[in-house]
Amino acid sequence: MNKFYNREEEKELLKAIEIRSNESAEMAFVIGRRRVGKTALLKNTFTSGKTLYFFTTKKNETLLCEEFTDEIIQKLNVPVYGKIDSFKQLFTLLMDVSQHQHFTLIIDEFQELGNINHSIYSEMQNIWDSRKDKSKINLVLCGSVYSLMTKIFQNAKEPLFGRSTAHIHLKPFSIHTLKEILSDYHPDYTSEDLLAFYTFTGGVAKYVELLVKAKAFTKEQIIATLLTDNSIFLEEGKNVLIDEFGRDYGNYFSVLSLIASSKNSRSEIESILNISIGGYLEKMENEFNLIKKIRPFRAKPTGKNVKYQIEDNFLNFWFRFVYKYRSAVEIENFDFLRNILNRDYETYSGIMLEKYFRQKLIETKQFSEISNYWDRKGENEIDIIAVNEMEKRIVFFEVKRNKKRISMSGLKQKSTKISNSIQGYTAEYKGLSMSDM
Repeated sequence: MNKFYNREEEKELLKAIEIRSNESAEMAFVIGRRRVGKTALLKNTFTSGKTLYFFTTKKNETLLCEEFTDEIIQKLNVPVYGKIDSFKQLFTLLMDVSQHQHFTLIIDEFQELGNINHSIYSEMQNIWDSRKDKSKINLVLCGSVYSLMTKIFQNAKEPLFGRSTAHIHLKPFSIHTLKEILSDYHPDYTSEDLLAFYTFTGGVAKYVELLVKAKAFTKEQIIATLLTDNSIFLEEGKNVLIDEFGRDYGNYFSVLSLIASSKNSRSEIESILNISIGGYLEKMENEFNLIKKIRPFRAKPTGKNVKYQIEDNFLNFWFRFVYKYRSAVEIENFDFLRNILNRDYETYSGIMLEKYFRQKLIETKQFSEISNYWDRKGENEIDIIAVNEMEKRIVFFEVKRNKKRISMSGLKQKSTKISNSIQGYTAEYKGLSMSDM
């Protein structure tokens, strides 16, 4: 994709930080899942002025510093005397140079520095604290291992806690942006095309780009691209999450695979795996930002009527179809995989359609609360409930792929208990289907 889509707000914030750094040192950190477009955002934003870009790879500290020193000499035009073989020396040099000239320093995959030398962050803290008052550096630290990046900057016990002046959590593309991309590359797209594009990419920039390059815009074209020999998508779930989970990834993957297959209550998962999963669920929700706890509308925060869902559309697909049938992947039986996906697609995409409309309602910014509902027996489900507290308005939605299957009388009946319990609110009832996308 040649055109740079969306990200206007993030670019504005980064530009404002860059302007401030002309007067005093700024340290911003940017996080987001792998492939979401962090590097593209930074490279697209800092196109003028002096910008150094350090990509942290898993290599020896001396070799890494050698690579970074070449970038300093080339971009800042400063002499470097002697050999720099530690990041401490390198960062000291940069902070000293920044007292006399303004520049932007981007360190990508910043969380990897701690694996190269565990004392790097405390050394950076000392150098930053002693030199920042005279510095004119725009320091942007970028990383994709969510748990490590948040720990580095937001854990009070870590040396760089409280040092950042701004942070950006880069999210996947909005529905509006996905529509814009489809309009540019596949102007005659249908609702089915849009739903497939949303279902499989979730708006993650790299996946969108790969499908655009493959000219895969319909459900059939996308499935053929995803599930074929040498497709990068087949190993992608493992590549994205292995650094997060470490050696214990097998148990995490088993839990995620069951959640993706709609086995989404703790008791259900534990009965299948025969292990206690409380710790795994807590880490995946709070440390890794991978799953979300879903409670019925207005349920007590301490109640046990809880379901879990995977936030990321692509990972949900990967665990539901690729990881679950990894034996077929290993023997390269892609016809079997495609048949399974086509067989289950209507049901699976129906669940994603619900998520699509929930996201669309969130993006309208018209509601103060958006959730869904099911009773203690897991029945009487209401797909979406949206509340506008200012206008005292509550809207009940039923979502179906096929408009003809929407029952407004059934929706009103299921909603009676809730609408009666919320006094003074105007209740509305709406159906949403593929034709409303």
